[in-house]
Amino acid sequence: MDLNSKLDVLDRIYKVYDDFARNLDVACKKYCDTCCTRNVTLTTLEGYMVADYFISNGKADLFDVIRKDLHKGRFQPGITTNRLAELSIAGEDIPDETSQYFQEECPILTDRQCPVYKVRPFGCRCFVSKHSCSGKGYADVDEFILTVNNVFMQYIEHIDSQGCSGNFIDVLLYFQPSEARRNYSEGLLNCAKNNLISNRSIPALMIPPEHQLKIQPILQAILS
Repeated sequence: MDLNSKLDVLDRIYKVYDDFARNLDVACKKYCDTCCTRNVTLTTLEGYMVADYFISNGKADLFDVIRKDLHKGRFQPGITTNRLAELSIAGEDIPDETSQYFQEECPILTDRQCPVYKVRPFGCRCFVSKHSCSGKGYADVDEFILTVNNVFMQYIEHIDSQGCSGNFIDVLLYFQPSEARRNYSEGLLNCAKNNLISNRSIPALMIPPEHQLKIQPILQAILS
């Protein structure tokens, strides 16, 4: 599948999730930015879409905004969702990454709003809560929603299985040079060299038995 086809599929998957999220009973609303931190992760396919949006909409200065914040701590994942599925299937230990989070806000947040909201990565789209995170200091997410989110992350990684995943900051700065964007479109990408981790295809969907029936309409929408 060429890059344009992958981007088209990604856009359709986003729409399926947005349709699902539109009916959720959550507290999230405009100017609710507590979850907009430096810890967002995404695939290179999503990063390419955001970088292209920067350039096509006169927002290329956001690359420099991100770079000025590069010295600050950020979560850099060591394992992708599909790799996690592989380890679970094999009964192997799962690495603990929970201690690596930082609470500083996303560097491109502007007046408590996202300047790339239209093409925000799935890691931003799927962060929902039953109550205000700013009031209680944490999110309250239904278990079924967590399952749905994992499945969508698996499919998005699967589409970009020849690419990488990483922190929003690292992926976006990788795509700042036009040569990097061209190399990615041609399938040339060194994950380890750019503080990123290799994506993988779906080994099996991580759906607990109690959610298998309820999630079927969503799976059908994704596969269609």
